[in-house]
Amino acid sequence: MKVSRRLAFHFTYQLVAFSLFMFMLLVTLLFVLTKHVANEEIRRNFPSGVLTSITSETVTENGVVNLQGYWKELLYERNMWLQVVDMKGRVIHATNTPKDVPSSYSVSQLLEIKEERRLGKYTMGLEMDLTYKDPLLFLLGGVNESTDRLRSWFTEYQAGGLLDSSKKERLEQEVRRAGGYLYIIDGEGAIKQKIGEAIGDKKSYHPLELMSMQEAPGTYATNANVYWDQASGMTWVYHTPYDTIGKQPIMNQLLSVVVWICIVVLVAALAMSIWHGYRYSRPLLLFTGWFERMGSGSYEEVLTPKDRKKVFRKNGKLRMPYKLYKEVIHSFYHMAEQLAATERERKALEQNREEWMSGISHDLRTPLSSIQGYGYMLESAAEDWSPGELREMGTVIREKGDYMLELIDDFSLVFRLKTEIQPQDMCPLDLNELVRRGVLKYVNDATLDGVTFQFEGGDEPVLTAGSAKWLHRLMDNLISNAVKHNPPGVTVTVGVEKRANSAAIVVKDDGVGMDEETKRSLFERYYRGTNTEGSIDGSGLGMSIAKAIVEAHHGTVEIQSEIGKGTCIRVILPRGLKD
Repeated sequence: MKVSRRLAFHFTYQLVAFSLFMFMLLVTLLFVLTKHVANEEIRRNFPSGVLTSITSETVTENGVVNLQGYWKELLYERNMWLQVVDMKGRVIHATNTPKDVPSSYSVSQLLEIKEERRLGKYTMGLEMDLTYKDPLLFLLGGVNESTDRLRSWFTEYQAGGLLDSSKKERLEQEVRRAGGYLYIIDGEGAIKQKIGEAIGDKKSYHPLELMSMQEAPGTYATNANVYWDQASGMTWVYHTPYDTIGKQPIMNQLLSVVVWICIVVLVAALAMSIWHGYRYSRPLLLFTGWFERMGSGSYEEVLTPKDRKKVFRKNGKLRMPYKLYKEVIHSFYHMAEQLAATERERKALEQNREEWMSGISHDLRTPLSSIQGYGYMLESAAEDWSPGELREMGTVIREKGDYMLELIDDFSLVFRLKTEIQPQDMCPLDLNELVRRGVLKYVNDATLDGVTFQFEGGDEPVLTAGSAKWLHRLMDNLISNAVKHNPPGVTVTVGVEKRANSAAIVVKDDGVGMDEETKRSLFERYYRGTNTEGSIDGSGLGMSIAKAIVEAHHGTVEIQSEIGKGTCIRVILPRGLKD
């Protein structure tokens, strides 16, 4: 579930992030395109309309005018200047302003500029900013050579608003040298005179045509400079070639930008696809290798050294491409460890089975040989034996049969213990009382006069959860083992230790002790030094049964022993009940 949620979240946030990225990219490109087109339009139509843009984009705070840098660059480029005038006529901001331009204005000066659109040799534009409580006046000025030239021609060559015929040749020479052509029109827009090589065969102007040419000069093939003579009502229109960028259709720019946007989106999508394929295919290839190795039974080698370098950093943490599958990787490791442990356990069980079968076969063969021998003797000459000899033979046969039955019962018991003790069979027990009663049984046993038993326990109860029946069997096996494998005169001490989260049953003796081989083999396999003809009774499975009882109680066993220094066995049991 964690992996599925992470994958869903991972792909969702990547889709959202990619969509946001593409949206922001498109918005940015659209903004850049719009800004570029606006700038180009401003450059083509300069200075018409530029003052309105400057006024709307300029912010004034506490008397300080913050003019954008690109406007300053444009003013420097076009050799124009800008002033911002406050209510008192003071100039509070100036950009590229010549020295002959005043730093403050009177009422009459401002009215004259508004009426004439001139300030000395400069052609002026003005715009009011009414955003603030105290309005501001923006003045844009610059030298317009074509306008000045047209004024000069009108003053020198006109007669009654028309061209003086005696001066026509000289004016035509000047117009030709300056470039462009000149129309003189009446109040209705009809062309009365033409000077220079005009483009086309124009007869008149529409009422709004000249205003449109002045407001949006970039949309026409030429610049139009106009001078109107109020006295005669005649208007001189001087057309000059467009002196900035040539007219470029806006659709060409849009098409170019759209093509670049498509290329950028395609490259981004291709890069994202390659990245996704590379990131998500590597872990899948790694998992494929794992399955192949596990299919061949190589559980111990989950990752090859080369794979380990790919997946893990030097500090043992997963690398970024594999963090998405961290639960899968950990599950693979856990599964491989379990399979490897199962395989080791299977081999160990196989070996133990062979050893157990070998030991049991040996133990069964010995008493069976005795029974078979006595049977042949009784069968061949039963009348030759006295009643005492027959009783002795019967006793041996019975004892050997009892031994075989005990061996079979104990052998079966070892395998039943894991399912015999159920959680509902567990109940709270006081180990002090249980161990004390177990030791008391041996103290009162008259047949064990060569052994001294001692009990070490506290006054406070030591509670644990367990089965009283099986824990008594555990103590019997441990105490019997200490008695059987030590000579007369041994002292067996049984006690209880109370710990923080556990309790321990301790059985120790001061007998002969055990070597390392015996300690390793005592619980793990069929081991007794089996000899049914010797003095040691029992099936030889007592310690294996003891270990099975401890494991059924979720406990552990510790052994401390040295040759000649005795043996100490600690059975550690949890204090609480486990399921």
